[in-house]
Amino acid sequence: MKPEEINSRIAALRDYMCSLGVEAAIIPQTDPHLSEYLADHWQVRRWLSGFTGSAGALVVTMQHAFVWADSRYWLQSAAQLKGTCIDVMEEGKPTVPTIEAYLRSNLPADSTVGIDGMLFSINATRDLRNQLAASGISLRVDFHPADTLWSDRPALPKDKVFVHEEKYAGESPASKISKILADAASQGADAVLISDLAEVAWTLNIRSRDVESNPVLTAYLYLSPKGSTLFLDLDKLTPEVSAHLAKANVTTLPYDEAMTTVVSTAHHNNAKVLLSSTQTAGAWLTALGANAVTGTSPVAMLKAVKNDTQIQGTRHAMERDGVALVRSFMEIEQTVAAGHKLTEIDVADILLKHRKAQDLFFDISFDTIAGFGPHGAIVHYSATPETNAEVTAGSLLLVDSGASYFDGTTDITRTIALGTPTDEQRLCFTLVMKGHIAIATSIYPEGTRGAQLDALARMPLWKYGMSYLHGTGHGVGHFLNVHEGPQSIRLNDTHAPLTPGMITSNEPGVYLSDRFGIRCENLVLTVPAMTTEFGNFYKFETLTLFPFDLKLFNTMLMSDEEIQWVNNYHDTVRQRLLPLLQPAEQEWLKNKTQPLSR
Repeated sequence: MKPEEINSRIAALRDYMCSLGVEAAIIPQTDPHLSEYLADHWQVRRWLSGFTGSAGALVVTMQHAFVWADSRYWLQSAAQLKGTCIDVMEEGKPTVPTIEAYLRSNLPADSTVGIDGMLFSINATRDLRNQLAASGISLRVDFHPADTLWSDRPALPKDKVFVHEEKYAGESPASKISKILADAASQGADAVLISDLAEVAWTLNIRSRDVESNPVLTAYLYLSPKGSTLFLDLDKLTPEVSAHLAKANVTTLPYDEAMTTVVSTAHHNNAKVLLSSTQTAGAWLTALGANAVTGTSPVAMLKAVKNDTQIQGTRHAMERDGVALVRSFMEIEQTVAAGHKLTEIDVADILLKHRKAQDLFFDISFDTIAGFGPHGAIVHYSATPETNAEVTAGSLLLVDSGASYFDGTTDITRTIALGTPTDEQRLCFTLVMKGHIAIATSIYPEGTRGAQLDALARMPLWKYGMSYLHGTGHGVGHFLNVHEGPQSIRLNDTHAPLTPGMITSNEPGVYLSDRFGIRCENLVLTVPAMTTEFGNFYKFETLTLFPFDLKLFNTMLMSDEEIQWVNNYHDTVRQRLLPLLQPAEQEWLKNKTQPLSR
């Protein structure tokens, strides 16, 4: 997008602000369901700024404009905003203020800040209002610039909804609804409003294609013992889906009628409706008033803890994904060795080709990150025709990719050396792997949260004065969003204990700007380890099946136990994948999983 086009849009936004008496506007990267990944219709921040990262708010005053970008997007945001009137606030640096602190320091008392109340959670709206009020600044929550400024705004998606069969889901919608309502009752509510798109899809065992690489549908779900209602575009329904919903006593109404219907129903029945304070927009609390009860989502933990059917399905999906990865990396290596041209976009296309050939494939689970050389140091790099680098011998290739299969979701990162790696590259890779192994082999007591394990992954890097700023691990959905809560492994605490049945990523990394990046990622399943007089203890089962690059290990830096872990993991990869491969592929895998030794 051309800088002058962005500057024109910011100027139009300021005119709109003036017309409403708004001195500052905050445009977050989300939708009315507070999603991380968005349908094109909700990409307001991207349209205004040209910045395409999956997180980061745009803040515009009459004099300045900034995007607050976290460490994953520092380099990307600087490149995409170059030449525009928008500057980057590198969120997370000690000298960078929060949005609230910046506004309080730069706006006079009696100013007004405008937000769309459907794009901020109940908690976020309350906290923002309170912080601004402390400086005499008011908050306006009916600020909707896209409705006026974005004349060619894309419509909401029209893809049909389909049933995610119980043979993959492992539980019926009726059973899930019963558990959800029981949890709501324990929080003092008679009914529940589910806003989160993945929670709606999970509860009803339905999916769609409304968000790229995320098999969800745009909908609200109202659950009540007296009957439940799904609010969506009715044109997206099929007879099969309607019959499926009817079995769970779920009726349907148009998406645009969600708020008025839920509010009138709650008032008529004098019902208390549970709203997740972190996953529901603040506008819902205002609309429901005394009929609202704020609390925690009953769905989050139920969805995060996979049942036996989902776990077994994920194991099968990992085998098929492993086969696709073997074929993909063989082709990548052979293409480079033959001297044929290969680009970062070609790498993504190769992975898609081999994954699409697998049974039960639905889509990729996110846009593939294929970063060669310096591009690997951009944490969430996405190759474009303008940045698309040629992949050649002589540097590192970082590939972060995944797939959605009907029986499970995958997410894997591998960093490989094309040619002979340098001592610096082997050092950095080995330190990252030492952290990865520390997480993979950890044993921890019941109630442990990811933040309590996070330092295990960072310690080897810290000892060499290195680190990384992204989280070490995120939850992963089952044929749902590749990023899922409530658990994570990161420095800041999410207060969700790692519980048997949860699938979480294990992905430490290190990034040397303008040189290379390294990340090593597997998905792990929390399982019981032992019970002693001190209580229950848990550990991780590694689910992902694909080798790490043997050329990048410096075994002189590794303990015997760490070397043995790598060898045992590669033994498992061989045992699970060899029967599924052709002879030439088997030989390739055997070579890639030879034992490490000093």
